[in-house]
Amino acid sequence: MEIQELLNRYAAGERDFRKVNLIGAKLLRADLRAVDLAGASLAGANLSRARLEDADLTGAFLYGCTLTYAHLGRGQLREADLTKANLAGAFLVRADLTGVKLSGAVLRGVNLRSADLGGVNLCGANLSGVNLRSADLSGANLSWANLSRARLSGAALGRARLTGADLSDAHLVEVDLAGMDLDGINFARANLRRVNLRDADLTAANLSEADLRGADLENATLHGTNLTGALLAGCNLNGATLMRANLSGANLVRSTLDGANLNLAALEGADLRRADLQNAYLWKADLAGADLSGARLRGASFRGATLDGANLKDAVLVGATLPDGAVAEV
Repeated sequence: MEIQELLNRYAAGERDFRKVNLIGAKLLRADLRAVDLAGASLAGANLSRARLEDADLTGAFLYGCTLTYAHLGRGQLREADLTKANLAGAFLVRADLTGVKLSGAVLRGVNLRSADLGGVNLCGANLSGVNLRSADLSGANLSWANLSRARLSGAALGRARLTGADLSDAHLVEVDLAGMDLDGINFARANLRRVNLRDADLTAANLSEADLRGADLENATLHGTNLTGALLAGCNLNGATLMRANLSGANLVRSTLDGANLNLAALEGADLRRADLQNAYLWKADLAGADLSGARLRGASFRGATLDGANLKDAVLVGATLPDGAVAEV
């Protein structure tokens, strides 16, 4: 179909252009709101800054298409092929992208807030700085994706694959990651306040300087995890495995670590004021210079631990096993 014919018929009120052939069409800044282009062929088309709000592009072929700064809010793009398309700066708020193909697509600066990306393959995608707040990424493949500085607060990530993903400096406030495999993920400096990480596997993950205040990490596995300088105040770490974890300089004020395994953990200079470490295991842990003032340590095991320069003022040590194997009575 010729471009002018399409525009004239649209201006006359027609909206049904399903399966139309518009390969290579130049539709820059075109106003095609609520148009039906389901199954249309738009490979190589230029739709830069086009108005496509509420448009139906279900199953459309958009290979190599230019959609820079296009307005696609509430658009239907289910099963569309956007392979190698340029979506830089595009507005896709509340768009339905389930089953869409995005291999090799440029997604720099795209706004995907509240978009439906369930099951989408974003393996290796560059989503740095992308707005994904409240987006549905359930079952999505985000393996090796660059999500540094991405805004994911409120997003649904259930069953998503995140192997090798970079989430450094990302915002994940109140996200539910319970029970997920996050082995080796880079969360350095990420905002993870009030996140649910209960039963999650964070083995060897990088959480250095991450903000985890108020997070739920009960029974989480953090074996060998880097938590240097992390903010963990008020965290629930009951039953967590932190064996060989590095918590040097971490803030654990008022955190609960009842029954946690901190054997061989590095806690030099950590702030554990008023923390609950009852029945915790700290065999050969390094607590040099740590602040344990007011901490509850009843039943904890410090056998072989280093406590040089540690502050134990007002700490409750009754029943705790001291570094020399003696049991504290007061």
